Amino acid sequence: MKNLTKAILLVIVLFSISAKAQEESDLDRFVNDMLFLADGFASPASESAAYQATAGWFTSARALEKWKVDVSLHGNAIFVPTSKKEFTINNNDFSILEITGNDRAVVPTAFGKNTDVQFEGEVNYNGQVIPISGFDAIDGIDKEALIYPFAQVSVGLPYGTEIGVRALPSMEINGSEFSTYGVGIKHNFNQYFRFDDEENLQVAAILSYNIFDVKYDFDPISIDQVVQLDLIDVSANVWMAEVLASKRYENFEIFGALGVAQSDFEYEFGGDGIALPLINTELTRLNDTEAQFKGDIGFNLYFERFKISTMATAGKFVNVNLGLHFIL
Repeated sequence: MKNLTKAILLVIVLFSISAKAQEESDLDRFVNDMLFLADGFASPASESAAYQATAGWFTSARALEKWKVDVSLHGNAIFVPTSKKEFTINNNDFSILEITGNDRAVVPTAFGKNTDVQFEGEVNYNGQVIPISGFDAIDGIDKEALIYPFAQVSVGLPYGTEIGVRALPSMEINGSEFSTYGVGIKHNFNQYFRFDDEENLQVAAILSYNIFDVKYDFDPISIDQVVQLDLIDVSANVWMAEVLASKRYENFEIFGALGVAQSDFEYEFGGDGIALPLINTELTRLNDTEAQFKGDIGFNLYFERFKISTMATAGKFVNVNLGLHFIL
């Protein structure tokens, strides 16, 4: 009798656990569906961060003279290839959601166009079947290129070293908000080899740390009593190590650099509802670290009181940076 009582209690406990797991499973599957959509939407924006955040740090391997200050304003443009503006989905990619009226669709990434693709489905939550119908895929910002400014200040230090800081507190483009901050340091190697004349080929190493954040608004995705989503925040911490070489010919200087950028990505949805913390907790599964090799090439034009710098970076994206520098 005692063993029978234990068995009955065990069955009751297992049944309760099973019922609770079943109750939560639809919500978990919906979260997984949203993670799939968020990953496809935001991944190109994450990849581009390494190019945007590391552009234009230093444009000459020769260090500034000690305590000289370079104040510069930069215009940065990243060009988006067609392959990074859309991705293909089908109903087999989802557990809860279905594409309304079709089994396959092409939807935009963060850089893509608006879309009329919609999703439907249903969620069993707290014993209640809640229909999901008529919510749109997330619209992109529909840009061939993203252009934005930032300011930078560099200071010459002893021993052929130069340090710089940059900032763009906040800028809105088509409902998306960008911000970036960073610090970089450059050390010239010519001083060790007695090739320190200005006309000599100059070689330096660069190390930088950058914070790049972009928030994308979209039309609300809502499930009654469960969650409403209306924003995705993509943030990246980007480390860059690079070797820079430059050669000056009177008022013209050409430079090139090779290096690697390592990006740590984090994602977060904005909105409200009881399921939002769960979704954002699960969204950490998309957090990733990615290393990308990058090459820069450019030139400087020197004038009496200022210089103009240009830089192009090629890889998965093409990034162009134009700078106006005043030496104080």
